Amino acid sequence: MGFPAGPGSDPRYLLSEIQLIDIDDLAAGEVRAIWDLAAKAPARLDGTVAWSFEGNGIRTRTTFLQAFRDLGLAWTELPQLLKTDERVVDLAGYLDPFYSLYVIRESDHARLRAFAGASARPVINAMSAQAHPCEVLTDAWFIDQEVSPIARVRIGLWGPPTNVLRSWHALARVLGIELLHFCGSEFHHHGSHIGFRAAADSLVDVLVTDSWPTSFSDPAWTLSRAQLARLGNPRLLPTPPFYVGKELGFDPVLYEGFTGYAQKRALLQVQRAIVAHAMARG
Repeated sequence: MGFPAGPGSDPRYLLSEIQLIDIDDLAAGEVRAIWDLAAKAPARLDGTVAWSFEGNGIRTRTTFLQAFRDLGLAWTELPQLLKTDERVVDLAGYLDPFYSLYVIRESDHARLRAFAGASARPVINAMSAQAHPCEVLTDAWFIDQEVSPIARVRIGLWGPPTNVLRSWHALARVLGIELLHFCGSEFHHHGSHIGFRAAADSLVDVLVTDSWPTSFSDPAWTLSRAQLARLGNPRLLPTPPFYVGKELGFDPVLYEGFTGYAQKRALLQVQRAIVAHAMARG
């Protein structure tokens, strides 16, 4: 297979069919296809991943690198790939011939989106300031497998909007499921499939929390055991890193409904599946 020179007038330079910058880049059938792949032993693939990772991301980094190994993929680290003034169309034009796909953790969501639009390779968002699709696809798959088919589960989100909770909103739109988001009234807005609550006043089966944005501080939204009781003592799925004294007012390890550390092992299965699905479609 020959590689075209780059984007622009060359008609051979076709944009990839799949980009995963947030979950609503996928159709419902693609979400299910990824989950089906996650349940299977990984098949070996051929190719090289361009890997750029901003920040620590201890769990996400651990499981993505293991996923590349399991799939037989080589990877090249490109530190701070998008932290340059170079146009994204030029970055993509020069780099695409060397890579099968990109996995990028980049806080600048708009620039990541623009790069994905310029590249002819699949681009996977390993986290941005606005979205965390791989994390949410993993947690939703865990719920679907371990609790009940997800359409039957009453899922609650707790606290101010974050990249994780926004990706839950995106998943609800794609799958047509209903979520309850418990947060301050200043964050309420009209959105399909999302019901907003300003207090712990509805029963849920699973409650998802996320660490607060640095600009947010409101002890009224520090989750307490009493609030959990009013929610029906649901399973608690705190998105790590979690902080006792901020989004959580107690040690979740001591709560009988804590989903447990082992729940995040599913990151490896789902990330492998996302990479395999992207390469099959790209």
